[in-house]
Amino acid sequence: MDTFWDDVDRHLVRYGGTFTREIIDSAAGSFLFTEDGRRVLDFTSGQMSAILGHSHPRIVSTVQRQIANLDHLFSGMLSRPVVDLARRLASSLPPTLSKVQLLTTGAESNEAALRMAKLVTGKHEVVAFARSWHGMTAAAASATYSAGRKGYGPATPGNFAIPAPSGDWQAQLDLAFELIDAQSVGSLAACIVEPILSSGGILEPPPGYFAALRQKCRERGMLLIFDEAQTGLCRTGTWYAFERDGVVPDILTLSKTLGAGLPLAAVITSAEIEEEAHARNYLFFTTHVSDPLVAAVGNTVLDVLVEERLDERAAKLGTFLRNGLDDIAARHDLVSDVRGRGLLVGLEIADESLSAPITQKCLELGLHMNIVQIPGMGGVFRIAPPLTASEDELALGLSILDEAIGAA
Repeated sequence: MDTFWDDVDRHLVRYGGTFTREIIDSAAGSFLFTEDGRRVLDFTSGQMSAILGHSHPRIVSTVQRQIANLDHLFSGMLSRPVVDLARRLASSLPPTLSKVQLLTTGAESNEAALRMAKLVTGKHEVVAFARSWHGMTAAAASATYSAGRKGYGPATPGNFAIPAPSGDWQAQLDLAFELIDAQSVGSLAACIVEPILSSGGILEPPPGYFAALRQKCRERGMLLIFDEAQTGLCRTGTWYAFERDGVVPDILTLSKTLGAGLPLAAVITSAEIEEEAHARNYLFFTTHVSDPLVAAVGNTVLDVLVEERLDERAAKLGTFLRNGLDDIAARHDLVSDVRGRGLLVGLEIADESLSAPITQKCLELGLHMNIVQIPGMGGVFRIAPPLTASEDELALGLSILDEAIGAA
């Protein structure tokens, strides 16, 4: 008798909601395969990370080759994959973003970015969106407002939330900073934001917003940090989502998409900020900083993105996906909005009580979907298929979603 789920109940810590009641045996491309033989289309790229699909042959080959040669080092040692990846990331960005630190997760990279910003400015206060998600470690969690704030004691002192932009966003932003100025003790260090708020419901600030936000930061001597965990590396149809606005951050963090499903993250900043941080004895020494194995994977990810022009592919497939979702919205009154960019799209369900049944119906029909189910902010499907997905696979997902909504 199989005791898998009994073992789950007895031995696993529940770290966020409930577990999907499927035993995943393998994955390839855009599909997951369950132990009982079902094929499930993955419309979330794992945890919004596997931009090249699952078990991409180039990634598999890189891991096999690299782990047989050099996997892990003392954190003060360097290898060619690390330096190569740092150079290549810098070359993909505006000239001011030239200094790179390689880490493992999005929370860790945001933790490092905030630590650096506080050290360089000599201040400690941080501003973030009220619907943000930047991670579950101390400073990152203190700048996360979409979930997980209650029951853990005091957050890091000096954190402020501003509303995600809506309506007259300029007046809203002006008022938000008036309130921050009133509460601040004069120690504003940084503002950390996602170019598209994913866990906040796929909310995309309008053109002009980030330029105005940057001005607010400049007026107060704050550094602007963009967290491109989910939007970076071609998912939105450009290499980086901030390109739409022409606003270059002081510090950029990358994670999920950089490792295409493996634990790799980066903090990228200017030579001037890095020099000042070093002069002030910047310390962020971790077990897996500059690990060669995942750095080699990161180089392969960049190879595939460039060779297959996946930025252009994401834009083209994003149009195909958006047209299909707009068609679903036109035929189902239950769908109240479709929004997003490239292959990061949100579909909002007017009746939040139907979100979970639709998600379950999709799974039964062979489609894995993720829905933002945060109280007061739920009802938004986050759709983020691999950039390597085919139009036929997207059409299959759209067909299943259409059927699931129709059955609700």
